[in-house]
Amino acid sequence: MALSATVQHVGTRDLRANLAHYLRAASSGHTIFVTLDGQPVAQLCPISNHADSTSVEALISSGLVQAPNNSDRNPSVAPFELPGGLSSDRVLREIRGR
Repeated sequence: MALSATVQHVGTRDLRANLAHYLRAASSGHTIFVTLDGQPVAQLCPISNHADSTSVEALISSGLVQAPNNSDRNPSVAPFELPGGLSSDRVLREIRGR
């Protein structure tokens, strides 16, 4: 039941038995992932001022997300030239064949 890291996994039985302990740990900055049959299903973490407080780094370190293996890939954008004087509505109709 000791919290040695800032991210920990805990089963539902242990969570029920020691709920106050895990709530205190979450309020002090720890992130606890609750598991059901070994699969993470919920997360206890401190309330922050930011609604989107879960960072990609935290998800990667917890094992819920796998880091990308090709981060320097640039998406290809096909150039598309519009003839002058046309409205976007008309161009879309012509592209779509209507």
